[in-house]
Amino acid sequence: MWHTNAIDHLLLLILFFMLPQTTATHFNNSSLEGKALVATNWWPQFVNASLEDIDHCTWYGIRCNEAGSVIEISFNKQNLKGNLGSLDLSSFPNLISLEIDNCGLEGSIPEQIGLLSNLTQLSLWGNRLSGNLPASLANLINLQDLYLSDNNLSGELPVALASLINLKYLYLSYNNFSGELHASLANLTHLESLDLSNNQLRGPIPPSYASMLNLTDLYLSTNHLNGSIPNEIGNLQNLQWLDLGDNNFKGSIPSSFGNLSQLLYLNLGMNSMSGPIPLDIANLMNLKYVDLNHNSLVGPVHPKFGNISYLDFSSNRLTGNVSFQYPCRLLHLDLSMNLMTGDITNLSSNCFDLEYMDISMNKLTGPISHFVGSMVSLTVLDMSTNQLNGYIPKEITNLQNLKTLNLGVNSLDGPLPSNFGNLSQLKILNLSMNSISGQIPLGIANMTSLQHVDLNHNRIVGPVHPELGKLSYLDLSSNNLSGNVLFQFNVCYLQYLNLSMNRMTGSITSILDCSNYLMYLDISNNSFVGNELDYSEFPQLKILNQSLNNLTTAIVPSPSSIQDREHKPKNKLVHNLTIFLPLIVGLCFLLLVYTCYRNHNATGKRLESETKKHGNVCSVLNYDGTIAYEDFITATEDFDLKYCIGTGGYGSVYEAKLPNGKTFALKKLHRFEAEQPIFNQSFKNEVQVLTNLRHKNIVKLYGFCLHNKCNFLVYEYMERGSLFCALSDSESAVDIDWMKRVNIIKDVAHALAYMHHDCNPPIVHRDISTNNILLNSKMEGFVGDFGAARLLDPDSSNRTVIVGTLGYIAPELAFNMIVTEKCDVYSFGVVALETIGGKHPGDLLSLLNHSTGHGIMLENILDKRLPYPTNRSIEKEIMRVCNVAFACILTDPKCRPTMRNVSQELSS
Repeated sequence: MWHTNAIDHLLLLILFFMLPQTTATHFNNSSLEGKALVATNWWPQFVNASLEDIDHCTWYGIRCNEAGSVIEISFNKQNLKGNLGSLDLSSFPNLISLEIDNCGLEGSIPEQIGLLSNLTQLSLWGNRLSGNLPASLANLINLQDLYLSDNNLSGELPVALASLINLKYLYLSYNNFSGELHASLANLTHLESLDLSNNQLRGPIPPSYASMLNLTDLYLSTNHLNGSIPNEIGNLQNLQWLDLGDNNFKGSIPSSFGNLSQLLYLNLGMNSMSGPIPLDIANLMNLKYVDLNHNSLVGPVHPKFGNISYLDFSSNRLTGNVSFQYPCRLLHLDLSMNLMTGDITNLSSNCFDLEYMDISMNKLTGPISHFVGSMVSLTVLDMSTNQLNGYIPKEITNLQNLKTLNLGVNSLDGPLPSNFGNLSQLKILNLSMNSISGQIPLGIANMTSLQHVDLNHNRIVGPVHPELGKLSYLDLSSNNLSGNVLFQFNVCYLQYLNLSMNRMTGSITSILDCSNYLMYLDISNNSFVGNELDYSEFPQLKILNQSLNNLTTAIVPSPSSIQDREHKPKNKLVHNLTIFLPLIVGLCFLLLVYTCYRNHNATGKRLESETKKHGNVCSVLNYDGTIAYEDFITATEDFDLKYCIGTGGYGSVYEAKLPNGKTFALKKLHRFEAEQPIFNQSFKNEVQVLTNLRHKNIVKLYGFCLHNKCNFLVYEYMERGSLFCALSDSESAVDIDWMKRVNIIKDVAHALAYMHHDCNPPIVHRDISTNNILLNSKMEGFVGDFGAARLLDPDSSNRTVIVGTLGYIAPELAFNMIVTEKCDVYSFGVVALETIGGKHPGDLLSLLNHSTGHGIMLENILDKRLPYPTNRSIEKEIMRVCNVAFACILTDPKCRPTMRNVSQELSS
């Protein structure tokens, strides 16, 4: 008994001496980890506190084990100071999870990360981390989750990643990783999700990746991967999401994809895939989303694809009928820009659940079936640019959710359904270039959501309803409309109006009232030509002739007399006249230019004959030739150098302030230049191009003057001058902050997208540079100097001499002298980088246009005269611009995006 008690006392004694020692150890470890945490300044409230008085395990974002050792550090959307290197990682031997997401961390990932051998989760996505991944990552053999997406990390993917054999989730998207995909990643046999999208990776997909049998998600989109897609990918039978879009893959779609029985999402869009679409894909029972847009796929679309919810096969070479078997489960269908034929009866009678349908730009024939009225969920219906005929069925007005209806460029005839007003959600209606007859239903004018109506080139008769003035866009040109134009003054929101080539009569009073009510009325070049409108209420204005084939001349009082009468208006009509008379006569001028330059060769001869006969041909604002010439000569003191504000591609630019207080920019062709055919042609070319352009980010041309003494163009005045000058001056450069620079780049992108994609034929500027980007007082960007612009002829080789500004010319233009839209895309990329960097990228281009940002960190590109952007959203906008610019300056023009893609990306 004593022996037992002695043993018990001995054990108690041992425990007594051990307990304080354990407590002391706990305290020492806590102090070490507490000091490491305090050193980061991430908890400012504890910086000056005594570690003995606080328990760091209670701090925000910290979790400890029972012994008081930190096992988890977790932050999300916190504005943390410093970088990851400020955290002494060696102080956390028991750390299991390090999660610091979207917190603005900077710098690189330190090599110390390899000391965290117990780490199972490392998540640092959404920060500003840069540099290469450390080789010490190979030590984290227990790691299961690695999230480093949305940073500025660069370099090649380290082979060390192959050592993380327990990894299940690897997310490295939205960085600048380059190089090829390592075959050694196939060692990660436990991997379930791999995301390497939106990087600069190149080369083929290693067939060995098929050994990662646990993969459910594989994202490799938006890189520069090439070659054919390995047939072995079909072995990944657990795959649910496969995204290989926006790369350079070629060859056919592997038939082995039919083995991916669990597949839900498939994106192979924006590649160079060819051959037919395998039927095996249509047989996948779980597949819901298929995107194969912008490839070179051929053959028919199998009816079984109707079992899929989202189908985008646009911009391919697909043929055959549009037919899907019943029951059709499609919600989104895009077959635009293919070679589909036949009628659409089967489509409209089977696919009742469609919400979006675009089958435009095919060769579809036949009538629009009345079954289309059963697609009551449709919000977008685009059947434009086909060969559809017959009446528009009245059942189409059953589509109560429809917001966009585009049936333009077909052979539809007959009257419009009288109950069009039932489409209460409709915003855009385009029925242009058909043979539609009858009157415009009153229901269209009463639709409250409608903003855009285009009915041009039809056979519509009757009056124009006054309520149509509520729209923002109205094109009724080339019809048989008659009656007075009577827009309601109090509800007029028109921004674009074209009534040309009709039989309209009556006074233009309501049009002027409408334009007076609005400050921004963009009337097209020939909005009123070909009508019989009455101008008799305006004795100051005498229209001698207004038709497409005759010259329009205006005789009006001098600017000073107009100013005097503005102070003493006799009535509202006269008041409107004195304000908007320049608009009316300017419209006549635009008609003149439009008419004269429809045929370029005939234009040259006409200008020559007029010049020989009269000595000058002038159409500027509201002046006749003599008054305009004399007024501008007076305003510039015969083009004295003190009024010169710059030099364009073929002449000097002068500031001219007229007596009425308005300021214009005059581009004057000097006598020597006027005698040179190349400069004279540039002058005429600029007039021809600009008079047909209508975009808010293209410099407005008010008129021109051909005189026996000098020739000049009259432009909208840009207060801040060229972008080049603004960036060259340190003081003005600081005024253009980051968002202003981003917005200027967006302005230029939108203008070029309009020129390339919304003009017919497309227009290539050929001299996009910061010298030709002009800024107004609001720091908005405008594209100017169209002397080198070229109309692309689809039936021509478009071979050209080399023009443009050195440093902005696309390499292929210098090599083969063939101009395409991609030449402007390259120049835009250089301008975007120069705008962000404050100077021409110079030697940086040779690196960037091959590697698309390889090894280049954002801080090395940004203009050092501005502080580094601290706002995360602004930084993301800048990164978006840089990434787009990198893509634009790629050496291979086929790899560059279109300006439409650029414009959409910058606007998203």
